[in-house]
Amino acid sequence: MSYELLLAGQLEWKIPFLTLLLIIALLYLYLIKRFTKITFNHKQVLFFLSGLSLLSLTIGSPISAISHLTSSFHMIQMSIHYFIVPPLLLFGLPVQLYQQIWKVPLIKKLNKTLLPPKLALVIFSLLFFLYHLPLATNFLSTSSFYHNSYLFLLFIISFWMWWPFVNPKLCKAHKKQYAYLSGLLIMPACLLFIFSALMNGMDNPFLTQLTSHLCTPSPSSPSSLLPFPFNTRLDQVIAGSLMMGIHKLSIMSALQFRPNLKD
Repeated sequence: MSYELLLAGQLEWKIPFLTLLLIIALLYLYLIKRFTKITFNHKQVLFFLSGLSLLSLTIGSPISAISHLTSSFHMIQMSIHYFIVPPLLLFGLPVQLYQQIWKVPLIKKLNKTLLPPKLALVIFSLLFFLYHLPLATNFLSTSSFYHNSYLFLLFIISFWMWWPFVNPKLCKAHKKQYAYLSGLLIMPACLLFIFSALMNGMDNPFLTQLTSHLCTPSPSSPSSLLPFPFNTRLDQVIAGSLMMGIHKLSIMSALQFRPNLKD
């Protein structure tokens, strides 16, 4: 599969995915009404719906194609998917819903096989780092199935990675220790972009294909969205810095939130 085809598949609204998100939103609102006393304008409801809205924009809309144009756009999208959406969705679940979810027989069985948060953090950090190595990126970009499966796996693991920040039983000191470890393990992926730019630069497989059409861009081509002239090294520095900044901001925000057990 060529990069043009991979991009072309994202230049349209993904109706099945948006329908799934709508079903999840309606089910969530029903469960809120059924098992809790909080109103629909409660902050936790707004957190959850905000997480779904970000997914609909960054995956289900044509905006998703922009993420492949530059490293900085790509890292903003990745940061939203793994550093913003998971904590928003987790913080959006009131304690009463957690209690109901854990009563489901299938969830009970899955709970016994869940990854410990620290192990999930290590696995996520390793997979996240490997994803941004040129060799791995080039391989995954040849197949939409491999590419989407890899990203979906990262997304699932990210929920385990963020769980300690949501867990009301974990004291603040332990959360701070976990936050420090999280920042330490995620940093190599961020520094990869910065060091590569300072050395010899790193190829963006999507950008490489697109730049061949910069001389004669068509109105429907996503390459026409690129700024010109385009400095790929500066873009990579910005990408790494943005990812570190968004991750740090998300951790700081998560540490400030306190789940209300009485809601």
